[in-house]
Amino acid sequence: MKSRTLKKDRVNIITLGCSKNLVDSEVLSGQLRANEIDVVHENGKLDHNIVVVNTCGFIDKAKEESINTILDQVNLKKKGKLDKVYVTGCLSERYRGDLEAEIPEVDAWFGTLELPLILKQFDADYKSELLGERMLSTPKHYAYLKISEGCNRTCAFCAIPLMRGKHVSRTMESLVEEAESLVKKGVKEIMLIAQELTYYGLDLYKQRMLDELLRRLSDVKGVEWIRLHYAYPNKFPMEVLDVMRERENICNYLDMPLQHASNNMLKAMKRQSTREEMEELIAAIREKNPGICLRTTLIAGFPGETLEDVEELKDFLVRMRFDRVGIFTYSHEEGTSGYELVDDVPSAEKQRRAEEIMEVQQEISYEKNQEKIGQTFKVIIDKKDAGRWLGRTEFDSVEVDNEVVIHSSKKLTVGDFVNVKITKAYDYDLEGEAL
Repeated sequence: MKSRTLKKDRVNIITLGCSKNLVDSEVLSGQLRANEIDVVHENGKLDHNIVVVNTCGFIDKAKEESINTILDQVNLKKKGKLDKVYVTGCLSERYRGDLEAEIPEVDAWFGTLELPLILKQFDADYKSELLGERMLSTPKHYAYLKISEGCNRTCAFCAIPLMRGKHVSRTMESLVEEAESLVKKGVKEIMLIAQELTYYGLDLYKQRMLDELLRRLSDVKGVEWIRLHYAYPNKFPMEVLDVMRERENICNYLDMPLQHASNNMLKAMKRQSTREEMEELIAAIREKNPGICLRTTLIAGFPGETLEDVEELKDFLVRMRFDRVGIFTYSHEEGTSGYELVDDVPSAEKQRRAEEIMEVQQEISYEKNQEKIGQTFKVIIDKKDAGRWLGRTEFDSVEVDNEVVIHSSKKLTVGDFVNVKITKAYDYDLEGEAL
């Protein structure tokens, strides 16, 4: 132990949860490195002596994973393999008092907005001039760009405002500057993320400004793809679609979590939209941008959900024919208005409903993919895995959407774009020949 303390500190950051957490970890890494502190992400070699666990507190499974990860690191510390264990992120923000009492071996706990306090543990200074500078943990050809923090919505199931606070937009200038910095590092695809993209600018500029932000980011030389995640349906700014249509480097892709389609459930969830309004919006989006890829996320098993509500949701999927769908089972979260309701759908039934809903989408996805056979798409190469090149079209985001298995007689390069003619199609993936 004594010899270990003579060595220079090496910090390993473990990130759990969403891409927004990943960006926070990358910013922390950038600050540590600027203070000449050795830092790595998800280090499997165990040649570090300090760990920072960036936790997720979104739903039960995520909280359980965060707790287990903290306990694993604490056990390593007990065995003398680590000097310090720090915990930050959403779980720490939300349950700090309880966690401090239950896991006293953790050296310090931090909330979601306490980066300067984390740095103090390392006798490091927060360098404001590094705004936007990050140590990327993604492959260098793509990166996430967080355009705002927090959320002003009061959805009954969601604890994010409790952990992340009210919506705060970043300035356009800072975002353009960060995009330029990312391009210099080799980034070609930028994915815009926030708790709610479409609220962007209301606090800073007194109006929704996502369309103007897109124009400015689109003008950054070297950005080949810009992708939009987490749009909210209520008061959706349709002018965003005009920019998407005008600019070749903005992907014809929109991630809009709708959560449900039964009006009973939408009202109980406090979603501020009806099924009819959502169907009108989707029709208007498709009319304005034919061929757009629409992704949505749904929740199964919210309190009071009936089998009729599930059938209505399945009917909605059949009618709307989304390109991509993800589904969560409802998690009963303290502090939300949904927590005041009786969590009356058993866990096994929630899971059964989720699987039943996804079976409907699986068939739709298969049919839509079959239509792509014979077509040629611009594909970005993400990786080589088990001897196969894997990439994505503009209609697919990282990790959550389809992949394209690329066959080529020539050597390909990760991060390059190639034209691929689709030869085979499956439920969720495509296969094709590089031209």
